[in-house]
This record gives sequence, C-alpha cells and structure tokens, in this order.
Amino acid sequence: MRAWAAIIAVSTALAQEPQKIKEITAVCGDQEILEFGLECSADEPCPVFLELSAVEVVGAKVFLTGNLHTPATTLSSLLLASDDEGKTWTEPAARIRGAALDQIQFADPESGWASGTISGSLPKDPFFLKTTDGGKTWRRLPLFEDTFYGSIDQFWFDSKSHGMMVVNRKGARGVPFQKMESMTGGDSWMTREVSPKPVPPLRPKTAAASDWRIRTDTASKTFRIERRQDNRWTQVYSFPVRAGVCKPDPPKPVEPPKIQEQPPQ
Repeated sequence: MRAWAAIIAVSTALAQEPQKIKEITAVCGDQEILEFGLECSADEPCPVFLELSAVEVVGAKVFLTGNLHTPATTLSSLLLASDDEGKTWTEPAARIRGAALDQIQFADPESGWASGTISGSLPKDPFFLKTTDGGKTWRRLPLFEDTFYGSIDQFWFDSKSHGMMVVNRKGARGVPFQKMESMTGGDSWMTREVSPKPVPPLRPKTAAASDWRIRTDTASKTFRIERRQDNRWTQVYSFPVRAGVCKPDPPKPVEPPKIQEQPPQ
C-alpha cells in the first residue's frame, strides 16, 4: 500500500457515449455466474435488484448513484443522470463490475465526485468517480495501488480543488478512521487526523438542505425520486426495484455441417 501522503495515480477516464434509458436493466449471464460464484440456472434464475443510494441536483441536472445486485453479491455500480429535471435519464459512466457507488457531491456546476468501493465480505479498494465537465464524462480515481480493505465514510469538497474525506478501514484495530485532505480535486490526499472513533460530519451546517430525495415505495416496489415544492413532496420519476434476472446464456444454435458438392465426372 502506498504511503498516505503519496500522490495518487489517476486511472483511465470512463468517458463514453451516454446511454439513454427508460428502465434499468441488468446484464447477468454465464460470465457473471462464473465470476461471482452464483447458483443461477435457467429453471431457477437469480433475481437482480436495483439499489439507489444518493441524489445530487445541479441546476436542471439530476444525478443518482447506486448499484445492481443479486441477493448474494453486488454486480456493478450505477450512475444515472438527467438534464431535464428527471424526465429522461442516461448512464454517463460505464458500470464498474463488483462495485457500488454511494455519496455524490458537486462543488460547482462543473466539478463533481461520487464515492465507491468494490463490494465483498468487506468493502475494499475505495475510489472516486470525478467529472470536470458538469457530469458529461467521468474518470475513476483509485485511492491506493494495492488492495485496501475500507470505504469512504464521508467526503466534502468546498471548491473544485479543496476537499476533505474520512476513510474507514473496515476491521482495523486501534485507529480505523482517517481524516484526509486534498488540494488537487481528489487526485492526491494527505492524512490530517487518525481516530479510534467516527469523525464528526464534514458537511458544513450552513449547507442547504436538498429539495430532492430518494424514497422506497414498498407497495409499488419502486424507488421514487421526489422533489419538494411548496412544502410538499411530489414524485418526479420512479424506478422498479426489480431489474431483471441472472441466468445462463441461451445455447448457441448449432449450424448444420456444410455439404461439399462433388465436381461432375
């Protein structure tokens, strides 16, 4: 593992053509069954569920973070974006296999971050997704070169360059909480404090409360994206909790052998 004050290498950008969506669908077949050790069959497929974690609004743009998972494992991260206040949605960043996205925050209309980890028995390899163009493209910022068991407990940026975060080293004894500071927009971090107890919230008390929220509606089995208007919450969009199934790929059709015609004698 690198020293805490070391400069963190930036991974390849996750830029891609945004995928327009009407409903979240999971991709889960032979490859995922093998990689995650799933017990899914054609007769008894594994259900796949959507989980939404956080919402962030910048002007008319709305961003949602979350993941797709089976009852046994997390399949991939999920970042959703809307530039028309929730009427239509796209996926501006590629899904990361085995990962989940949690918190999201924009410091200004162009600069934003979403925190994530690779899921497992213990979360590991925490990272950020970062945008500098208002959420059109995102790049992944890993925090460590070697495998690290822990997660980003909380973070807060007050400008496009300055931010604070708390890393929770899951299962560590002594001082599992590490408060860190960045002067480079999350590209590199320095340790400022270690603590055996959870660190107080980094979000300033003066930060405005969001007029948007995510709510789970048990009756309809949906995630509801709601907006506060005149002290009332109204639904803007909803996503089904069920996002598909995981089952073996259908067998490929067997082509009959080609019969070679014999030339005339």
